[in-house]
Amino acid sequence: MTQDDDKPDLPPIGPIVSASHLASGAMPALSEIEFAVTMMVNAYQRWMVRCMAAAGVPAMSPLEVQVLHQVNHRGREKTLADVCLVLNIEDTHTVTYALKKLEQAGLIVSGRRGKEKTASITREGERACLEYRRLREALLVQPVKSIGLDEQELSRLAAALRTISGNYEQAARAAAAM
Repeated sequence: MTQDDDKPDLPPIGPIVSASHLASGAMPALSEIEFAVTMMVNAYQRWMVRCMAAAGVPAMSPLEVQVLHQVNHRGREKTLADVCLVLNIEDTHTVTYALKKLEQAGLIVSGRRGKEKTASITREGERACLEYRRLREALLVQPVKSIGLDEQELSRLAAALRTISGNYEQAARAAAAM
């Protein structure tokens, strides 16, 4: 018991991980990041699909939602390579399939820039993105803002995660070379 509050001393909890055998190495905090990213990715993917359905476009995969938003980004046509580069996707066939589905749904239209095929947003695709944004502001942004998180700290966290992702890319290349 501590003298200040007469409550028993409890052992610290931590690190919170999904694979203790990985956290027992030299950097347990990295295992905490991995578990947090796993939880975040799964929650984010559920959110994207359900928000897009609420925006009037049901039955989209998380990748299709991301690709739609990327094609809509800045109102400029995108090539397959553009989309894959920005989203850090190596398997181009998955993006090709997503682009086909989005075109069939009337959300994007394909075109050409020289020999390259391009994708541009349609009015219906832009409408879906704007409705997604409206719902996102009401259902996600406002509740997150109410928590009182420091936006600069969130930006620093995002920058750190992007930097760490580069380490995972390098480690993946090294593992592939073994």
